[in-house]
Amino acid sequence: MIKAVFFDIDGTLVSFQTHTLPASAWDALRKLKENGVLLFIATGRAKDGLAVLEDFPFDGYITLNGQYCFTGDGTVLYENTIRRDDLEVLLHEMEEHPAPCGFVRRDDKVFNYRDERVDEVHAITRNDAHPAGDVSAILDDPVYQVMVFIDEQEEERLLGKLKNCTSARWYPTFCDISPLGGTKVKGIDILLDHFGISLSETMAFGDGGNDRQMLEHVHTAVVMGSASDDLKALADYVTDDVDHDGIYNAFVHYGMI
Repeated sequence: MIKAVFFDIDGTLVSFQTHTLPASAWDALRKLKENGVLLFIATGRAKDGLAVLEDFPFDGYITLNGQYCFTGDGTVLYENTIRRDDLEVLLHEMEEHPAPCGFVRRDDKVFNYRDERVDEVHAITRNDAHPAGDVSAILDDPVYQVMVFIDEQEEERLLGKLKNCTSARWYPTFCDISPLGGTKVKGIDILLDHFGISLSETMAFGDGGNDRQMLEHVHTAVVMGSASDDLKALADYVTDDVDHDGIYNAFVHYGMI
């Protein structure tokens, strides 16, 4: 029996076309709540990117790909930040090989500079309108994640210099650099322990590369119809895309609503 469901946001709950949750997804979430299923967010977004959920009462949140996890009442269960020495390396690399970087703090984000790559992603997510500014003082702030606009080859080169970091990518033009330790998987385990739920009672929905480990970890993995073929190969069930009632249809398929 599924007692806990974890949802990615972009491309899973929220449409890249309308930038909102479809009415059918809202309907499914409400019915699951009424049936006593606990509902959790597992996203690369920070807290300031959760407004798109319109204050729906989720039971917990895994944000920044697992670096900051908290319950629905705001209790922080886990937080993990990038080490100062890795930030120093990253800032140096961005001087030598300039690329837009969004430094994500607990409640906001600041870019070293913006270009068309940042604007392109913001047009998709409506979550990256943050200003460019002076990042020289960023070493003095807790930084949970850095959004770096580089290709996969540059990502591999950069990651080789950041000894305590990992990366995840769901769009071709950028990757998220995060500290080792925090992942969506770790966030799932922390929330399950807090709420006393077994991994065998879990389900997760995702559509991108940063959902892979989560989908491999949970008992039942549901992949959106818009996902890549290699991600679909991990699925217990491939549902329709978000714009064609994928969330609702999956729960109907499993007899949960």
